Order: sequence, then structure tokens, then C-alpha cells
Amino acid sequence: MPRRGRNDSDDRLFFEALHFFAVENVRWRALPERYGHWNSVWKRFNLLSKSGVFEAMFDTLASMSSSAHLVQMFDSTIVRAHVSAAGAKGGKKAKRLVDPRVNLTPKYTQNQTNVET
Repeated sequence: MPRRGRNDSDDRLFFEALHFFAVENVRWRALPERYGHWNSVWKRFNLLSKSGVFEAMFDTLASMSSSAHLVQMFDSTIVRAHVSAAGAKGGKKAKRLVDPRVNLTPKYTQNQTNVET
């Protein structure tokens, strides 16, 4: 089946881009140009993730370990929360200072101009 895009000669560069992304904790758009266009790296990562390649790789690595059945863990000490997770105030909503049963329709009088007759 014919494939679109580049050939896989840049596998090492792709994995270096993933390593940079994970270690430096940057956004995809912040990947340096030496790894290629950020969107191409992300599309490839997304495709491989959805097809289960990374999961199969982790399973293979776990099967090679004599202690994998005891402990399976990914170290997340360098992972930070997403920007939107910081600073948002939760809790109670603002209280109304007026009784909701009070009619709050605007009350005004029409400005009448003096009309000379």
C-alpha cells in the first residue's frame, strides 16, 4: 500500500523530538525546527499512539523484565499540570445581593422637553 509523506528514514530524529518534548516539557509548537515541522511530529506521534505502537513497545519492555509483574510505573516527577489547571478559583459562586423575588425592571421617567406653543 503506498504511503504518503516522508519515508521512515527520520525515525531517530522523530524519537529525539519526542525525547525533547518530554524532557523539556514544551508545547508541540515549541519544538525546534531541527526536528522538522512540529505538526508533522505531532501527527506521527498521534498516529502511532492511536494504533497502539507505544503500548506494544511498553508491553515488550515489561516482558523482558524479571520484576515487571511486581511494579509497573512511569515516573512523572518532571510532568507539570497544564497551564489551565493553575490559578482557576473554584468553590462557591458569587452571591446575589438582591432578593431574587424583587422586580429589577428599570424604573425611569421619560425626559420631557419643553415645547413652546
